[in-house]
Amino acid sequence: MNNLEQKLNPYMPSWEYVPDGEPYVFGDRVYVYGSHDKFNGDVYCMLDYVCYSAPVDDLGAWRYEGVIYRKDQDPANKDIQGNLYAPAVTVGPDGRYYLYYVLSSWGLVSVAVCDEPAGKYEFLGYVHYEDGTRLGEKEGDEPQFDPAVLTEGDRTYLYTGFCGVGDKSRHGAMGTVLGPDMLTIVEGPVFVAPGEPYSHDTSFDGHAFFEGPSIRKKDGKYFFIFSTQLFHELGYAVSDDPLKGFEYKGVLVSNGDLNIDSYKPADKPMFYCANNHGSMVQIGDDWYIFYHRHTNGTNYSRQGCFEKLTEREDGTFEQAPMTSCCGLDPLRSEGTYPTYIACNLFTDTDLTYVPWTGWMDDRFPRLTQEGGDKMPGDCKIEAPRGTEPVIADFGSWRVANYGYIANMRNSATAGFKYFDCKNVKKMSVCTKGYATGELEVRTKWDDEKPLGSFTIGYANEWQETLADIEIPDGVHDLFFTFKGNGHLQFAAFSFIK
Repeated sequence: MNNLEQKLNPYMPSWEYVPDGEPYVFGDRVYVYGSHDKFNGDVYCMLDYVCYSAPVDDLGAWRYEGVIYRKDQDPANKDIQGNLYAPAVTVGPDGRYYLYYVLSSWGLVSVAVCDEPAGKYEFLGYVHYEDGTRLGEKEGDEPQFDPAVLTEGDRTYLYTGFCGVGDKSRHGAMGTVLGPDMLTIVEGPVFVAPGEPYSHDTSFDGHAFFEGPSIRKKDGKYFFIFSTQLFHELGYAVSDDPLKGFEYKGVLVSNGDLNIDSYKPADKPMFYCANNHGSMVQIGDDWYIFYHRHTNGTNYSRQGCFEKLTEREDGTFEQAPMTSCCGLDPLRSEGTYPTYIACNLFTDTDLTYVPWTGWMDDRFPRLTQEGGDKMPGDCKIEAPRGTEPVIADFGSWRVANYGYIANMRNSATAGFKYFDCKNVKKMSVCTKGYATGELEVRTKWDDEKPLGSFTIGYANEWQETLADIEIPDGVHDLFFTFKGNGHLQFAAFSFIK
């Protein structure tokens, strides 16, 4: 098994951008549906829906299922002015698979249907009241956004909504019940979680509903997952009833690792964050949270990740830290790893979000890739295999297949979790760029003294630099910090036996 066959974040190929992940187990596979961003995209969700799946007993073996629905299939979108925002899928009373979505160009809920989880979905219709009026067009309706669905018997619970901070014109997340035809409203809509203006005397205060509703059922209770008013975190609320009584319980994941104080201060961001959207799923005996991170210095090239959740005795969950290994088995300290699996990326300037103008500016490192947007089949060169350091092939495999970290300026740090280190005495890094200085290695982000460092010089081609780096045996984080001048590009690192 080579390193890229381990369970790594992001779990899809490094050139794939599927945010807003909704995971479901159908049969013996877990399927992930999401919106579809474009590398170097300039708005959200520019591409058609695709699906990835993996065996429930091997969450490292993800398979591309292909395009399952095109945006021009919606009759209202023949001019392709609308993009396909975050979808959700449920199995109807007839055993077919129903895909719910909202186009970016209007606030109505569209539905497509298929006989299999990842086949070719066909447009079915729009969610509507019994008189035919579409949800979102009736007087008093609020615009529909980010649907989530859960089917129980012949009733399907549909959750939608968006409410920005300070926006009193919208009230929060809505719950609506559909009949067995999967289109017709039989109850609701009602508000199930408040937006920020209406949250201050509730359990949601400080973590009010913003967008991205999702719904799951666990131990007879309904778990409502959503993006909070803080953007970077997925919070959740729990109720005994699918349409009322939800109480906020905490955060499942933050795409900046905020709130976590186990390895750094709780308010220190360890990744550059913006919106977040995803959900949880039970696979075997364990629960996992799927979410997305931001790359390329923009809001519009988001990648899916997942982490294993830790359940408390009362059935709630601890917040999962971001990792390079999906919160599962630590990675082996052998062979070569691409740096796009960094779960931490930060500088000595603590910043969670740079406002809309450019989002991230030239002060900060970013995950990116060579060339333009890629699709399956574009990348022909396989990753290096085995445990030997790779020198001559660094450039070819990285350029063809993988992302890398760009623009590492003085103090920029890339962190990786976790490695099971055994007998590590020597390492190498693959870098280039107009940079001179030291690339230091630590097992804690704030250790005053590094374990060792690589001497970096100017290079306009990818090159390997070796150094004596001795890491104590045991499971560790690894942090690489650049101290020097210029801007470093960092593609890979190797453990050398």
